[in-house]
Amino acid sequence: MTRPLYVIKAGSATLDRGTIHREVAGLVARGARVLLVAGGATGIERHYAAIGRPMPHLTLVGGDSVRYCPPEEMVHLVDAYERVTLPAVERELKALGLAAFTAVAARGGLVTGRANRPLKAVSAEGRTLVVRDHRAGVPADVDAVRLAALLDTYDVVCLSPPVADRDGGAPLNVDADVLAAALANALGADHLRLVTGTAGLLTDPADPTSTLVNVHPGEGARYAGGRMRQKVRAAEIALEGSADVAITGPHTMADPAGWTRFWRAKEPAADLSLLTKTVSVPSVSGDENELASFLAEWCRERGMTAEVDKAGNLVASRGTGPRRLLLLGHLDTVPHHWPVEWRDDELWGRGSVDAKGSLANFLEVLAHADIPEDGHLCVVGAVEEEISSSKGAYHVRDHYPADAVVIGEPSGSQKLTLGYFGLFKLRVTAAVSSGHSAGMDAVSAPDLLIRALGEIREAVLAKAPEALSAVIDITCETGREEHRATGTLNFRVPPSADLAELRTAALGPREGVVVEVLRATPGYAGGRSSSLVKVFTRAFAEAGVRPRFVVKKGTSDMNTLATTWKDVPMVAYGPGDSALDHTDEERIGGMEYRTARSLLADAVNRWFALPEGSR
Repeated sequence: MTRPLYVIKAGSATLDRGTIHREVAGLVARGARVLLVAGGATGIERHYAAIGRPMPHLTLVGGDSVRYCPPEEMVHLVDAYERVTLPAVERELKALGLAAFTAVAARGGLVTGRANRPLKAVSAEGRTLVVRDHRAGVPADVDAVRLAALLDTYDVVCLSPPVADRDGGAPLNVDADVLAAALANALGADHLRLVTGTAGLLTDPADPTSTLVNVHPGEGARYAGGRMRQKVRAAEIALEGSADVAITGPHTMADPAGWTRFWRAKEPAADLSLLTKTVSVPSVSGDENELASFLAEWCRERGMTAEVDKAGNLVASRGTGPRRLLLLGHLDTVPHHWPVEWRDDELWGRGSVDAKGSLANFLEVLAHADIPEDGHLCVVGAVEEEISSSKGAYHVRDHYPADAVVIGEPSGSQKLTLGYFGLFKLRVTAAVSSGHSAGMDAVSAPDLLIRALGEIREAVLAKAPEALSAVIDITCETGREEHRATGTLNFRVPPSADLAELRTAALGPREGVVVEVLRATPGYAGGRSSSLVKVFTRAFAEAGVRPRFVVKKGTSDMNTLATTWKDVPMVAYGPGDSALDHTDEERIGGMEYRTARSLLADAVNRWFALPEGSR
């Protein structure tokens, strides 16, 4: 499971309050990596006061005042971070039980920058001056390899300005918000939070509740004044990467009312907004919380009941009646996300097909469906569908009973999926005594593993000829007494396969080889006679679509529910070409999304309209 990376910029006023440190601790507890970027205005003032040194300033031609940083002043600026701000952060995090690495970004060239052009300033006498020795710049290069190693080693890495000058000389002072954006882009961060003292970006500075909720590139600058201009600039720089970006506050990331979200991709029409935003929030398995929270808030704003449950699932519903229809999608995606964008009528981005298009459709239908008094329509966005744990689906199976289930997986708007192959997953470990591989008749651990994998594959396929198999991982380990090689062997098995037989075939005795069953979930295939299939068939007919019915060779959360929900009708339906799942060309068409939404809405309304006894 991938650990998400948060880059969080907090100014000294925020760092002083301690709230952000507790929120960072909460992220670490959820398994996240955290890169904290510390601003230092307050720390700099304290340091200069402590050493009794006046802080020099320049008055710019436009009237703004900036801290003057000639080379001799940079020593004191670095001292301010290293003696005041960074030690305070380390103390706070240590008190919360966290191990922190702190440094100015210039140390060891973790971040290098390039100097700005000379400044035009105004002298005390009102004359225009060209200031050439001002050591200010912008981040240019990030040592991503070493920072990644630090992030894997420490609970929190905290950096601050200044950065090293790539052309030599004294360090360069940089804006901390811009530094955070550069780090987020260089490290491929999942989330960037610019924490400030207001409730996000305000449309009216005099009204602390006038938060601008959604911003696209070029829209925020008109509302930004003073320091907020740099935050907006930083947010727009970060949109060149793939992180989801927000200015939050006051002094917290926890209050949804204080968030201004920056979206890179602007939807071509209002009814594609939820789809666009859902795809834009990264949610690789293990990092579903941000998307779940965003969607829960979207539901509550529309009067629906919504929460994030103990498993991390999004659970939204309308109606409280005994007739329960469950729409079960999933929040997570496979790794490697990239900047989301619309190209003509297609939305490109990780998860657009598998399966955020389906989940967004579920929520749109939930918001508008006609729920009768005795009805209950529930949408769940499950966690960890893309990894073997299926944590979210197991929680659903045990806590949210239903009379019928639609699984949100792509098969195209004109297909209905009646079932899936099952998953039979093995870990195979081969071990041999340590010895030189050039010895007579030597068999290495990888040799033994490869032979065992072939034998197991042959034995299992003899029992289930329609199964598909693939070795999905191999690792080797050299120890003092033995060498080990471990492989993960996946089988997709048809619904008719006898898993007990497959288990016996796979676990047969093999010298030096240990086989463990990691997952044995049977396949499932429902018939075409269920009430759920009938309402979809009528919805297809109403739309003039001649549907296709398929049993897919992948696996979905349908299989997990089917392990105990024996008499509950289930189908899977969702927009998009499933051949694009998990590829770098994942994309979904706007019309395809709309067609599936319309058909799903019709099928849901028809299901609730069925007479008692026919469901």
